[in-house]
Amino acid sequence: QVQLVESGGGLVQAGGSLRLSCAASGSTFSWYVMGWFRQAPGKEREFVTAISQSGRKTDYADSVKGRFTSSRDNNKNTVFLQMNSLKPEDTAVYYCAVRQGNFLSTRGYDYDYWGQGTQVTVSS
Repeated sequence: QVQLVESGGGLVQAGGSLRLSCAASGSTFSWYVMGWFRQAPGKEREFVTAISQSGRKTDYADSVKGRFTSSRDNNKNTVFLQMNSLKPEDTAVYYCAVRQGNFLSTRGYDYDYWGQGTQVTVSS
């Protein structure tokens, strides 16, 4: 069992930045691939990024490439999502999730545990 708690969301103007954090507990953090997903009102949940256990491999959705960066600190059991050049269409609830195995899946159903989410709102 893994518990995940996201933080760092908020309201920001377009062009601004936010840094999300996801703190994990309950298991060996370094075993897991970490993913970020988001869900906007009335839309399906979508993949944002995934990061390997070591942090050396990452994958990003095309919509966030060049603007978002994921990283992790295995000593602190925390994964981060640095979001720059934010756009109104980035407005969503952002969730972190974990999965066992090495594949950086973009599919939500491949992930085993989820956080409660943190709201990000980007005003125009």
